[in-house]
Amino acid sequence: MPTVLITGSNRGLGLEWCRQYAEAGWRVFATCRFPAQAEELQRLESKNSALTRHRLDVTDPDQINALAGELADNPIDLLINNAGIYFEKYVRPDQATDYEAWAHTFRVNSMGALRVSRAFLDHLRRSQKRLIVAITSHMGSIAEIESPGSYYYRSSKAALNAAMKGFSLELRPLQIGVLLLHPGWVRTRMGRCCPKKVSRVCAP
Repeated sequence: MPTVLITGSNRGLGLEWCRQYAEAGWRVFATCRFPAQAEELQRLESKNSALTRHRLDVTDPDQINALAGELADNPIDLLINNAGIYFEKYVRPDQATDYEAWAHTFRVNSMGALRVSRAFLDHLRRSQKRLIVAITSHMGSIAEIESPGSYYYRSSKAALNAAMKGFSLELRPLQIGVLLLHPGWVRTRMGRCCPKKVSRVCAP
């Protein structure tokens, strides 16, 4: 049975991937910061014995290492770094820059993916598929910046792209693949007015 670990599994893309991989016969390790409060994920777990919930804050090295230890006996074929935040949708353009919010955006969107990926390298090496996916955005493209704003999110995704590209070269000798995936604008809590449904975007 192939195995996938997904961060940010409590809603949106992460939750939908959990559903689809579980239905496809995968073993799913669904992670989020507060699994006890993730009601939709709990319902999904109750319907599928191959899916289990796990607590994971991608900014917390202790939690990351603890989960890696808890799952030490489990090869992981696919690691999906989906956890992400976008503070600036709540910030007015005339407000002062919140540098702590900017730094936290980096800790989640950029550093989190690399931290989790490094912690689970041994699990990936023992699997068949050996693939790391990081969810990015076209907003991380410097060439495509055509409007002001969203500085925290844009820069965090640009940093993610650069870091994961370098990481892919580092992992090439280990035959572990790295994929940066831009799913587009999707109707989630983060992109609530988008016409694209999560289930359609996540479909194989």
